[in-house]
Amino acid sequence: MMIRSGCRRLFSSKKNGSVLSSSWLLNRNNNQINKGDNDVIKRSSSSSAAAAAAAYHVSSGGSMRGLVFWETNKPLTIEEFNMPRPKAGEILIKTKACGVCHSDLHVIKGEIPFSNPCVVGHEITGEVVEHGPHTDNKTIQRLPVGSRVVGAFIMPCGNCSFCSKGHDDLCEDFFAYNRAKGTLYDGKPVFMYSMGGMAEYCVVPANALSVLPDSLPYKESAILGCAVFTAYGAMAHAAEVRAGDSVAVIGVGGVGSSCLQIARAFGASDIIAVDVHDEKLQKAKTFGATHTVNAIQEDAIEKIREITGGMGVDIAVEALGKPQTFLQCVQSVKDGGKAVMIGLAQSGAVGEVDINRLVRRKIQVIGSYGGRARQDLPKLVKLAESGIFNLTNAVTRKYKFEDANKAYEDLNKGNILSRAVVEIM
Repeated sequence: MMIRSGCRRLFSSKKNGSVLSSSWLLNRNNNQINKGDNDVIKRSSSSSAAAAAAAYHVSSGGSMRGLVFWETNKPLTIEEFNMPRPKAGEILIKTKACGVCHSDLHVIKGEIPFSNPCVVGHEITGEVVEHGPHTDNKTIQRLPVGSRVVGAFIMPCGNCSFCSKGHDDLCEDFFAYNRAKGTLYDGKPVFMYSMGGMAEYCVVPANALSVLPDSLPYKESAILGCAVFTAYGAMAHAAEVRAGDSVAVIGVGGVGSSCLQIARAFGASDIIAVDVHDEKLQKAKTFGATHTVNAIQEDAIEKIREITGGMGVDIAVEALGKPQTFLQCVQSVKDGGKAVMIGLAQSGAVGEVDINRLVRRKIQVIGSYGGRARQDLPKLVKLAESGIFNLTNAVTRKYKFEDANKAYEDLNKGNILSRAVVEIM
């Protein structure tokens, strides 16, 4: 499998004279990753990892396993670490499941620069194990030890200029520290993509967590934190879908297919799925697509216009991150329409747009990275609990933790129809 470095590094910051913990920092000064004779990371064989698993316990600061990406052209490996410890406002989670996302794959393939080695994975469910010291009582009451939770991949600080206005998706600290630098394990650095969810334990800021009711399963619910979270941010905040709107979704993998379900939930009329795989397009009908277009067999733009009576759609969503589909998305919308871009591209990729049409016909091109954790994640849980969003239908493959590397290989080969989930514990 083609792999490459990528992750982030976090440091604590000082504000108003007090030290604020980096909310996604998994390991700090008193939890060194090295064990024994200065080995910073101990490679675990399948047998030693299984033995170590039996000894995991928080009170003794036991060990845990995590899936580590080292460098391009090398497989991901399961490594053994000391148990992380949460700081104020952070929560230690015993990870139950983690989704398999293309954003991780971009990092693994070197298409998006990121520090390495790193623990991948960023959409999780799990159980609350421990609160960081000095965590406020309201947080402890909302998320008591033993609570079932789901985590969002955008982990807002709650205090920056954007968070204070409710724009968690633009959190300054998250992007400055987490996405830009990566989270640092002590000892030799091991960085993390979001919370580093492909691990038996992870530390997540309380602002990025929502209670998961007993009625929802751990495995399927993991996708709420990224695939569904990203789709909801695009449809609710960027596109502002209204009942009766016509919507086209270009690329109907895990995130794109979630956009179809959200569009249906919002009452969209024509919902057009565009892809190059007939199997995905057939599946898209179960997610709410009223029309499907195979972009290899037909001109996607012309077909969308035909379906909409020559007008184009009110909203087009690009979920692949390719210059060609970026252009298709812009050209598919009607005058005054919205082209919403949610697909991450290879670093440096540039999209084209017809400037004169953009200006004269009031075309809106909008980027959207995800939802707003504190406001939106509880709503997504409700949508899933009510059955409006079908989690079971959205998760098409499941893997054991020991097979997580294969999950990314299958994703890279296009063998995953919608979304895959890795069962951690």
